[in-house]
Amino acid sequence: MEHKGSAMDTLLDGRENTQRREKDPPAVLAELAALADVRFDGDRPWDIQVKDERLYRRILTHGSLGFGEAYMDGWWECERLDELVFRLLSARIEERLGGFQKLRLFGEVLRHAFVNLQSPRRAYEVGERHYDIGNDVFSAMLDRTMSYSCAYWKDAQTLDEAQEAKLDLACRKLELQKGERVLDIGCGWGGFAYFAADRYGVDVYGVTISKEQAEFARARCRGLPVTIELKDYRALEGKFDKIVSIGMFEHVGPKNYGVYFDVARRCLKDDGLFLLHTIGIDRTTPHTDPWIDRYIFPNGKLPSAAEIAIAVEGRFLILDWHEFGLDYERTLLAWWDNFARAWPRLAPKYGERFYRMWRYYLMSCAGFFRSRQGQLWQIVLAPFERKAVYRAPR
Repeated sequence: MEHKGSAMDTLLDGRENTQRREKDPPAVLAELAALADVRFDGDRPWDIQVKDERLYRRILTHGSLGFGEAYMDGWWECERLDELVFRLLSARIEERLGGFQKLRLFGEVLRHAFVNLQSPRRAYEVGERHYDIGNDVFSAMLDRTMSYSCAYWKDAQTLDEAQEAKLDLACRKLELQKGERVLDIGCGWGGFAYFAADRYGVDVYGVTISKEQAEFARARCRGLPVTIELKDYRALEGKFDKIVSIGMFEHVGPKNYGVYFDVARRCLKDDGLFLLHTIGIDRTTPHTDPWIDRYIFPNGKLPSAAEIAIAVEGRFLILDWHEFGLDYERTLLAWWDNFARAWPRLAPKYGERFYRMWRYYLMSCAGFFRSRQGQLWQIVLAPFERKAVYRAPR
């Protein structure tokens, strides 16, 4: 279905259709929403309730960025925001936009094509702008292991159980043995480091680009054979029996995939194993969502399976590729429940706009995984020199 340029031209030129009521959405937006079975001011939980009619122009001129910012500003409401986003993504609305929006997206494509958004100079930006916002937020939202990545719900009933199951699954996939040295690339608040050192008796060396995470992880792992440093992965040295990277690869960026896997190979013993746990996207895209980039994860980029496979080729063998992306939808909804319960004590410090930003973030991501555009992969890699047979646990 082609976009009807005349409807957009009419809106942007300010020539209102005399047959259209002032509060009705422009025809082009109503038609696009209908493709996803969404209505403006409809009566279903996933319909968009318009509070400010400037919303329409903001969507047309700024796309998904304007849509998210308008929600933060209180210009629209939606009871089931996760279901709304699921429907919009499933209908692939952005692919149906006309020339004006394609021009905007082309700017994003050029930005990713010509700028290394995850260069060493930019590496710490996401730590400062997201992971360092306040440990009180993350402590309230996450489980007791402080795992800020997809949980594994196969046999779990609670978030705590599901996150411990994820950590144990990673340890079993790595075939951890007491006394081994393990490198944790992107160690976060030390959840895996603590679990692996405590349960499996390994020595863990973890690195993160977040000062708040590093301080928290050092404190929680005190007394265990765990070392935590504030360091970019490109500065890593030494040899390790095993390597794990959970929820960090999303910050590496396509321009750096080769370097990332070269560093991992250099640091891994010839008979070792490397577990990569990452969000993925169902197809290769030349840009990222501009709202997520501006407000949540600056300079992030989700990899496709093809991009990972190409980057790994010639560097590692792929021993196992496990997808459980629908578990991330459930994880995000559990995080939102925790955050919402804790909000009364967080509100004085963070304010209403932060609340709306965080709700939009968690609920839109839940819709992203429900749509299956978002996936979650645990990939087990090994050097070519490794000869042992590998049987992946589930």
